Order: sequence, then structure tokens, then C-alpha cells
Amino acid sequence: MSNQNKIHLYDKILSPIMTEKSTNLSSLNKVSFKVPFDSNKKILKKTVEKIFKVNVIKINIINKKSIIKITRGRKVKKKGYKKAIITLKKGQNIDLTTGV
Repeated sequence: MSNQNKIHLYDKILSPIMTEKSTNLSSLNKVSFKVPFDSNKKILKKTVEKIFKVNVIKINIINKKSIIKITRGRKVKKKGYKKAIITLKKGQNIDLTTGV
């Protein structure tokens, strides 16, 4: 695999999501990633399988809308993002502590 192709694969996954809820999902063989708005399930499945060398069973995609909050009397817009919850084959996992 060429170096140019590997850079292209890493563009499809922005960052892992490390929250309490996503940590609890790891016991069910699920991993959460922040992904670009133009990504879809087919592209994500191929990308995750090539990068991490695991078998993907299912992918759920959630769009988090941007919201406006009032902080110290000012309106602040929190940017929205797209989240992918990826279910892996039983017994497989992705070690997110090493970094993507």
C-alpha cells in the first residue's frame, strides 16, 4: 500500500470519541469515531477494516446538530459533527490509547 493511499484513509476518520458513554460501549465491541460530514457506511467500513485490520459487523451514523448556548451573556455556537458507532466482530477490539 502506498503512502499516499494511507494518508487518504486517515482522512476518513477525524478522531476517536472518548466519553463515559463510548467507554461503556467498548464492552459491547463498539467503538465511536468523529467522521467527516461526507462519509458514508460503505466508505467507513472499508477504511476501518484496512487501517485497524478488524472485521466490521455494523455501523451506525449519528448527526449531532450545532447548538447555540449562552455563555457569560454571549451567544456561542457549538459546531455540529457526524459520529460513527462501529460494531466489531466478537473478540476483536481497537486500542484507542495508541492514537489514530
